[in-house]
Amino acid sequence: MKFTVLTIFPEMFAPIQESILKRAQHSGLIEIELVNFRDFAESKHKNVDDVPYGGGAGMVLKPEPIFNAMASVDRTGNSRTILLSPQGQLYNQKKAHELTVYDHLIFLCGHYEGFDERIRTLADEEISIGDYVLTGGELAAMVIIDSVARLLPGVLGKANSWEHDSHSQGLLEYPHYTRPPDYMGMKVPEVLLSGHHAEIEKWRRKESLRRTFMRRRDLFERLEFQPGDYELLEELWPECPGLISYRHKWQHLEPKSKKKKSRPMSD
Repeated sequence: MKFTVLTIFPEMFAPIQESILKRAQHSGLIEIELVNFRDFAESKHKNVDDVPYGGGAGMVLKPEPIFNAMASVDRTGNSRTILLSPQGQLYNQKKAHELTVYDHLIFLCGHYEGFDERIRTLADEEISIGDYVLTGGELAAMVIIDSVARLLPGVLGKANSWEHDSHSQGLLEYPHYTRPPDYMGMKVPEVLLSGHHAEIEKWRRKESLRRTFMRRRDLFERLEFQPGDYELLEELWPECPGLISYRHKWQHLEPKSKKKKSRPMSD
């Protein structure tokens, strides 16, 4: 997959040249292209912003440099242009998965007070990474690039490395432990040391349910429980204050007791 970023601060993207994304670029799994749209400014002094019509605080990005920069981009396959804006659709893990279907993602990074409204016509959609305002779209672009790239085959190494991540299945991820098994009296749960893979998976699912209920009630309320969750939730509700009020959401999963067949009476 190719990522192209239109920005006036390409040096801000040094962090995505490290670690996993660096390896992914070196192995040809992803390509990251940075386009400085100041290079496409038409004025003598390469101005990319100007005062807003009608007055007001701040400066507004001019349309010409960004339109010219977009015209220079060599689009690859199935592409999509995203404008980073606090007015955009709120970004989440579901959206990250949706973006993996494209061959080429193009990001427009704003700065200063905002964009000339005509720049919005270049974008297929607008995305916001949260209900807050940043000084520019560069950090938002890096967040999206990182979260999309790690979902691509081969980037994380193992095909299913991301499947249990927080939010991938609507749940927060279960706790992780490594050596030593006892550190300052804080012990690793015995089940993780048992080598019993089925029990470990049950423990992880139960702890994901617990953590989601305790930390993100909004996610828990939207969950669609699996048949195997009934037993885990029945164990959890006495341990988690308030969980019993959601018991109606999993009661339909209660296993039906097998009725014993009655033997015919002998004469």
